[in-house]
Amino acid sequence: MADCITALEYPGGIVAIDSGMVRPQMAACYLLEADSALAVVETGNNHSAERILAVIAQRGHRFEEVSHVIVTHVHLDHAGGAGRLMQSLPNATLVVHPRGARHMIDPSRLEASARAVYGDEEYEAQHGTLQPVPEDRMRIMEDGGSLQVGKRTLHFIDTPGHARHHFCVWDEASRGWFSGDTFGISYRELDTARGPFIFPTTTPIQFDPPVLLETIGRLMEWQPDYMYLTHFGRVAELARLAADMRDGVEHFVGWGEQFAADEQRRERIEEAMMNWLIEGARNHGVSGAEEKLRDIFAADVVLNTQGIEFWLDHGR
Repeated sequence: MADCITALEYPGGIVAIDSGMVRPQMAACYLLEADSALAVVETGNNHSAERILAVIAQRGHRFEEVSHVIVTHVHLDHAGGAGRLMQSLPNATLVVHPRGARHMIDPSRLEASARAVYGDEEYEAQHGTLQPVPEDRMRIMEDGGSLQVGKRTLHFIDTPGHARHHFCVWDEASRGWFSGDTFGISYRELDTARGPFIFPTTTPIQFDPPVLLETIGRLMEWQPDYMYLTHFGRVAELARLAADMRDGVEHFVGWGEQFAADEQRRERIEEAMMNWLIEGARNHGVSGAEEKLRDIFAADVVLNTQGIEFWLDHGR
């Protein structure tokens, strides 16, 4: 496995590790290198832990050097492998949002919920049994908190909108945010001469469009140079991407309101979103067969539609 792990190295001691989930470069975990200390941001799933450990070793580090494992929120593509990874990092503290901590101590509800959605067979293929993290190895990070990784200073702010248990992590050294899902999705296979292509991501529950728009503004107030996205990698051109994110959230709201009373609400929203994404990608200069684009966007269209429906039914 160690010979086929994609790892993108950025200046300033930041390495994006392909988690191996679903398809290449779908979800990233990050290794932060600072003097003799290391931190991991996002853990992917249980299967990702071995990939992270392999890259740490390949880069000449010892597992004992990892001081912190940080998860932006507890959705399984971000934190599903936290317990498994912590078992191999004896000196690491898990850093987690206050609303997510109990799910890391006892992940049984997370696992049961995911099994109910995906079925046991698909769940096992993607995740496996979630491992708990002992409470005494956790640090709950409040809004405005900070920590040191060697000489590297990280700041944390509460960033709801995608989920209520989400924070983003500011890295002073690179003037960038580890943004989890808050700043959307930008797959590298959609890059063109015009730069990255981006769109928002929701969750089947807790999507809150007005709050997400406020959160995007709060991130941009720090005047970042980069966003380190979980899906996938580092992006710049943030003024344009922030505008595209706001436009995307407004489209989500518009489709929700347009089809709120439609008997085929879900199908209508999914169709509108897929067409919008394909048209946007084409206008951005993305080439290739439409079938390939549909494959790239398919899972996100389903999840985003579920988020819009949750907002319609619970949040408006």
